[in-house]
Amino acid sequence: MSCIDPDLYQDVSAYRRDPETVMRLDRMGSAHPSRLSFLRILLRRIQAEGWQFSRPVWDVDAQGVGRAVYEMKGPERTYSLVAFAHDLPDDMRSDRVIATAWDATFTLFDGMPTPQDLDRLAQNVPYQEAGRVSQNELCLSRANRSVRLFSHVVDRLSQGQQPDTSEVDSVGYLMRTTAVYGSGKFGAADRVQIAERSELSAPFQAEMLSVWLIRAFTIDIVEHLARIKGGDRFVPLDTAIKRRLGVGNSTGLGMAPFLVKHPMLINNWMMAKEEALARVRAQSHASNATIAAFKAALDDAIENAKAWSSQHPIQVHKLDDLRRDLGAAKTYVEGFDWAQDTPWNVLWDWSQSLSLEGQEAIVSLLLEPHSDLVDGLSTCMSADEHKGFRIDGTKSVQSQIDTLQTYYQWALNVDFDNPENDARFWYVSEEKLEPRLGERYQEEGAELEQPLGTSKLAQAYYNDLKTVDPSDTLAAFLLTHPEHRLMARRAQLLGSYPFAEVRDNLIAHDMLPINLMRCKLAFFGATHFDPRSDKWVRISLFQGQPYPNEIHDVS
Repeated sequence: MSCIDPDLYQDVSAYRRDPETVMRLDRMGSAHPSRLSFLRILLRRIQAEGWQFSRPVWDVDAQGVGRAVYEMKGPERTYSLVAFAHDLPDDMRSDRVIATAWDATFTLFDGMPTPQDLDRLAQNVPYQEAGRVSQNELCLSRANRSVRLFSHVVDRLSQGQQPDTSEVDSVGYLMRTTAVYGSGKFGAADRVQIAERSELSAPFQAEMLSVWLIRAFTIDIVEHLARIKGGDRFVPLDTAIKRRLGVGNSTGLGMAPFLVKHPMLINNWMMAKEEALARVRAQSHASNATIAAFKAALDDAIENAKAWSSQHPIQVHKLDDLRRDLGAAKTYVEGFDWAQDTPWNVLWDWSQSLSLEGQEAIVSLLLEPHSDLVDGLSTCMSADEHKGFRIDGTKSVQSQIDTLQTYYQWALNVDFDNPENDARFWYVSEEKLEPRLGERYQEEGAELEQPLGTSKLAQAYYNDLKTVDPSDTLAAFLLTHPEHRLMARRAQLLGSYPFAEVRDNLIAHDMLPINLMRCKLAFFGATHFDPRSDKWVRISLFQGQPYPNEIHDVS
């Protein structure tokens, strides 16, 4: 990776995992958050730079309706979450993207909003897609209460009591977002406008800042309502219980194609994490401090796995694997010889006997005590994707055949005459302009298929390349076969961006979109993945992390 200084770090290539192993859907669908997750990158920066937090506006009435502003002031700029609280009838509350009303709506404002800005936003933000925002806004989002837990917390605090921690842990959040839109949607600022800002240059920093401040709002609104209900009996929420609450999120198919549409970006995410793992594995010894930190992280992971619940059969099985594997890791570490050579690599080698869920949990645990080796790699995780757009037409047809045989053998071996391997198609819904997945042999609309079935596209490209003179130029080939331009562009990336391609058939009958979603959400920093089907999942963000007024506690 170009952002890695070879003079500062040893060659760790012998310890890097093969993309053929890493970029498989079942492994990607077992990903865990780590030090390189985007929310932790954000919190470390805010803590290191001494950002200042304030809540200059809280204009919310006794019914919980009104507006609030949360400001984070950094060294160069201020960002403000503008929140609108609503009184939503129970029958209008929905996690679906097609909902038209929510318990709260938000925008992340670039700077400090004036009263005129707030009035303008009040006429648009509560309507979400039906409204419009300006380039002064970076994100648009909305959230609904987790009704049972929200009501429980209000009732308990109003009576001078703390909520039942078992109730808190069973849900994990007071509100869950159903969308956090950025990058130009509905008039908001395009990514190019903020990409050069150091505090927003890492991926999804504006979105993570929005959710973090939304988390603060969820505490404020629940305490506000409890104070009104209880009067003098009211007590604020205990700090330790607050930490156990994150922000929930319901995510569906709209997120899944992102990893396919942004090959350079996903390569950089994956490669940063793999570089971090390789650096840790290459360490010749382990210090007492890193050993202690690893053991503490393992204990935390065991506790987290105990509190993590799901009713989905796939996730139930994965949780059983995870709990068993973490228990085995605890036993193994208790008798481990830390004085041996490359002890972290020995521990890594042992973990390969675990399930995929356990193996990927160990990856995150190995990174945890090594901030000096890992955290700097966060600067490597963005991408200028325009650089990969131009196709080098001077390459020969034979060079393209060789590239496909080297990097796409997994795709060339798929039998697409078998309907099970060509069972689905990706399309964009007319109603919400969101990605959807259709059944090719059961539903209409396959003529509207999006080019996300890269395995089938690669095989078609390969087959047509073999019909022409191998000494012909790629430019000449594409003049007569322009339908292959997309795959020509993707294939040329693989030499420099080896993690750019998901190496599985994304239109197979047994493909699980939740594997794509979990991989991306783990990079966000999501925990407690709870699939509700193979196409949508609930998660929690910032659970266990500090609030804006306690940012000094970041690690």
